[in-house]
Amino acid sequence: MSSVECFKNPPAVGSTSGAGTLLELGGLKTYFTGPSEFKYAILLVSDVFGYENLNLRKLADKVAAAGFFVVLPDFFYGDPVNLDNPQFDRESWHKAHSREKGYEDAKLVIAALKSQGISAIGAAFFCWGGNVVVKLAKTNDIQAAVILHPGRLTDEEIVEVKVPTAILGAEIDKTSPPEQMKHFGEILSTKSEFNSFVKIFPGVAHGWTTRYNAEDQSAVKSAEEAHLDMLNWFTKYVN
Repeated sequence: MSSVECFKNPPAVGSTSGAGTLLELGGLKTYFTGPSEFKYAILLVSDVFGYENLNLRKLADKVAAAGFFVVLPDFFYGDPVNLDNPQFDRESWHKAHSREKGYEDAKLVIAALKSQGISAIGAAFFCWGGNVVVKLAKTNDIQAAVILHPGRLTDEEIVEVKVPTAILGAEIDKTSPPEQMKHFGEILSTKSEFNSFVKIFPGVAHGWTTRYNAEDQSAVKSAEEAHLDMLNWFTKYVN
């Protein structure tokens, strides 16, 4: 995620926002939403701005209302990107919060969910979380994945994916350009053992699904369309 795009338009935050609760899961402080008796769970992996994003928590609540137990962990241990801090250093931050560490933490979260009786898990990610969920999609840890405006991914990573995967991309995105997202879709389409799906949203930029202006009706409409696509994918494959 070397592009500055991921650092534009930071979201609104609030540590107590959303309809869910905060508990620890797999060693991470986590936003939980949805009745715990559900057997199907969705793991959301945030972008660099972390799990306190109001729009992201609202999305978690929306997914929970459709019949899933949703977890949104704090993969940054209370240290998300803070552009208001004049001392903030991107390089140091990325070293401290590598995607490899995120993947290891995600596996602990998934193990904790399964230990509580969850039988099927889907995972969706936003930018930074891209490599985390793609790594999970190479394993049997999850049953389906949704990729929303990812950070840097490679053909080699996509080739190893082995679960139903949907890619939702933005028309205006230098970090994950639509041509590359379509190319990833072509790679996935060669795998007859599972289904895949690619959709490019016109007129939107990187981060549009979680960092939209709630007062912009057009932006909200595009975000909600992507949310519905994500939800439909999980409803179909996480069961």
